[in-house]
Amino acid sequence: MEALLNQAILLVDDQPDQAIPIFDTVFSSPEVQVLVDRFSNIPGSEEVQINICKDSIQWARSENRNYLLQALEKKLSSLYFDSKKYSLALELVEKLLYDLKKVDDKMELVEVHLTEAKIYHVLCNISKSKAALTSARTSANSIYTPPPLQAALDLYSGILHCEEKDYKTAYSYFFETLEGLTSYFVPQPSTSSKVEVQNSSAPNYQSFLHSQDKIRLSKSLEERQEQALIYMLLCKIMLLTPEEAPSLIGIGKSASKFRNSPFVVAMLSVANAQKLRSLFDFEKALADNRKLINSDPLVRAHLASLYDTLLGQNLLRIIEPYSTVEISHIAKLINLPVSIVESKLSQMILDNKLSGILDHGNGCLIIFNDMDNDQLYDSSLSIIKNMNLVVDSLYEKASLLN
Repeated sequence: MEALLNQAILLVDDQPDQAIPIFDTVFSSPEVQVLVDRFSNIPGSEEVQINICKDSIQWARSENRNYLLQALEKKLSSLYFDSKKYSLALELVEKLLYDLKKVDDKMELVEVHLTEAKIYHVLCNISKSKAALTSARTSANSIYTPPPLQAALDLYSGILHCEEKDYKTAYSYFFETLEGLTSYFVPQPSTSSKVEVQNSSAPNYQSFLHSQDKIRLSKSLEERQEQALIYMLLCKIMLLTPEEAPSLIGIGKSASKFRNSPFVVAMLSVANAQKLRSLFDFEKALADNRKLINSDPLVRAHLASLYDTLLGQNLLRIIEPYSTVEISHIAKLINLPVSIVESKLSQMILDNKLSGILDHGNGCLIIFNDMDNDQLYDSSLSIIKNMNLVVDSLYEKASLLN
């Protein structure tokens, strides 16, 4: 059995397509979990992993392996989420929560509630996402929560606070994530263990897995540490305190090791552009690092929102002294293309943030002066509105009499 499992593991690493038939052999529960988890290292293998999980779930259900069944369903829900099959993921999560609450498995409940929170967040249902995360934290408070899982809870708490524009609280959660992962960080071991397994006359797959799991865990922790640091930089930018961003890199070894990370360098360039109070430099920093920024939905959305806000504020400041002004002159002052300025002015007029019209024939913006409200006019409107309510009420009573 050990030799067969070892063969499957090596095939998963080197020739994943040839490893699938080996799953037809009956393994014990831990061995099935090991083989399923090994597929996570293969890029672009989400569909293969989903099929493997489905087959393993059927086998676990036929063998009455309830604990393994729940573990595999949890894995499948995560795979559905990663594959953007949110309806399938949510359906499976709801079933899992029902089953886990019956056996009161707190640790599994924490992880499944966290997956539920992620799904609702992607679906833009922030209230349900917060409720799921609160349930996860409630379950976590009654048990010992491993640092990586606690860090995942803190990270997502920060993300949800960002969505509510509470960047100060979000920053504190991201800081806790970074520090929590630092205390749990596992140095990467040598990868020579794989060669030893292949050349050994008596393969020891447990030591091989232990070594490989350390490598995977180490990489995963580093990625989450970097993500937490990036979000901390985002919070400083959104709080309009970009001058504090460079100092974050000096927060111990946990942050300083990402000093040369492309994404961290990109965020620092955005912070520096904001510090210069130049909308042109800010837009240039976003454009130069567009690929990196677009790779993270949270960073992309909030920096786009900030840019839109800053652009609107700058336009209002520029046009304040004028009653009529050429759009090309505004674009020259703000150092942006005419098309962008014209589009933003149109949006501001439609949103009632600017009182005026665009004269496309002459390429001008005509700004209306805000007139003082006429108290008599407002009172007349109020009287007419109240009279309308009285007439409607009398009509209803007359209908009842008839």
